[in-house]
Amino acid sequence: MVLLLRVILAVLGGVAGYQLVSLGLGQTSLSDVTNVLLISLAVLTGGLVGAVLGGLLGRQVVRMSSGLDRATAKISGAALIVTSVGLLLGLAVGALGSLAVKDLPVVGVFLPPVIFALTAYIFSYLAYRRHGDISRMLGVRSREVEEREDHPAGKILDTSAIIDGRIGDIVPTHFIEGDIVIPEFVLEELQSIADSAEPLKRARGRRGLETVRSLQAAYDRVVITDRDYPSLTEVDAKLLKLAKDIGASIVTTDYNLNKIAQIQGVDVLNVNMLANALKPVVLPGESLAVHVIREGKEQDQGVAYLDDGTMVVVEGGRRKMGQEVEVEVTSVLQNPSGKMVFSKLAS
Repeated sequence: MVLLLRVILAVLGGVAGYQLVSLGLGQTSLSDVTNVLLISLAVLTGGLVGAVLGGLLGRQVVRMSSGLDRATAKISGAALIVTSVGLLLGLAVGALGSLAVKDLPVVGVFLPPVIFALTAYIFSYLAYRRHGDISRMLGVRSREVEEREDHPAGKILDTSAIIDGRIGDIVPTHFIEGDIVIPEFVLEELQSIADSAEPLKRARGRRGLETVRSLQAAYDRVVITDRDYPSLTEVDAKLLKLAKDIGASIVTTDYNLNKIAQIQGVDVLNVNMLANALKPVVLPGESLAVHVIREGKEQDQGVAYLDDGTMVVVEGGRRKMGQEVEVEVTSVLQNPSGKMVFSKLAS
């Protein structure tokens, strides 16, 4: 495209230079050699100017074409047809409106173009916004509906969910549908954590990279995307922007990211909330077999843990430390940090 525009404008520039110099030389009495030199110089200059302008114009056209391709790639054929019909209806309504105002004094000449522009924009905009409903009324399934049915929305993993590691156990169970999207800027953050001088951070980063490797081995729909937003510096801001752009959800264990995403209307899957929801329901009066491992805060209390990590406070359990005992649940306390079970030794 760029080369074609360069050639076309170079030829037009050369012809324009020839015409301009020929007109000027017709009124002079220079020698034939001088005329030929001036004409050649004009043609060459016009061609060079045309080639330069063609290159600039060609790059702009290519850039605009790429942007148009990206914009229309997400629009289905049904949406284009319905929008075109809306545009035609808008132009028809504009023509009727113009007939009513074209004979007005002074402003009658200027109103028809404004009316055409307004009606065409309004009808085409409404048609595009409601093309899904219109397509369903006509019995046509749009591509967007088919893609949503065949390809569930992707899930973007943030750094905290990868380091947490539990996502590696959840994904193979097929409770999460769609692509698992891991941005390269998240991998770069994991790499920087894995290269940290602090042993704890280094271990967390390496565990995150190992989680990514195990996900790729266990699930065939793990996608590593190179889409980035250099204007944004925070990883959380990039995650939110990416989720909006591709219509995906964010999988995280970060409480703050969870809240910000909800404010901005981005779907969030919080692994901690899922874990809390899947904890076994323990009701007062039930009996449990627990292993008392340490003392409690209050006198004569012992502390045990269920298999899912729920803390069990045992009244009278201090003297049973290191033993397996049967307890009876007296109450259950649920708070934002988790669940606590209070119990007493079974009689």
